[in-house]
Formats: sequence, C-alpha cells, structure tokens
Amino acid sequence: MNDPNGTPASVVEAAFRCYRSQDREAALPLYAEDFTFTSPQDDHIGKEAFFRRCFPTADRFSEQRLLHVTPADGELVFVHYEYEPATGGRYRNMEAITVRDGLIREVQVFFGGRIA
Repeated sequence: MNDPNGTPASVVEAAFRCYRSQDREAALPLYAEDFTFTSPQDDHIGKEAFFRRCFPTADRFSEQRLLHVTPADGELVFVHYEYEPATGGRYRNMEAITVRDGLIREVQVFFGGRIA
C-alpha cells in the first residue's frame, strides 16, 4: 500500500496537484506499475506512455479546477473538473479513477464540451 492513511479520493487529489505543478517525482509513486490510461485520444496506454505523452501537458492550461472528487465505492473515484486552455475557452471533463491499495490503477477520461 502506498499510503495507508490515504483515501482513494486523497490519492486522486494528490495526483492532480502533482500534474498541475509538474512534479513527476512525487507523482510516479502514486501510480501502480500496471496502470492504464484511457481517453478519447488514448486507448489503455501504460504508465510509461502516460508519463511521456500525457503528464507533461499541464502548460497547455491556464487554469484547472476540481469541481467534484466523489468516491463511488471503496476503489472508484469520479472527478469532475473545469479547465481553461491557454488558447482560451472553458471546458469540463469527467474521470473515473480506480485506486487500489493506495495506488492509481486505472484512469478513464470522458471529454466534455465547451461551457459558457
């Protein structure tokens, strides 16, 4: 177990903080070795590909704000967030994140649309 005192929601919140601050060294231990990431642009990529392709993208956003971090059960956490790309506009996405034994095992991203 990565953090015996951490809830799945707190692990997810820590991962989002690491992403926004681009603290790769702090983020790596939050993810299981068999981690998979799926989004409309990525299909079940592994940990190495995620940290190479997806993690270093925080500079594309001028803002990202977690709206809801909601535990669904003992492992699954739903995250609803709003972000503003550096190019402008506002968008919302949802993620279903599985945390088991204190480690993020799977992330599924569902893209939302532009909001007013």
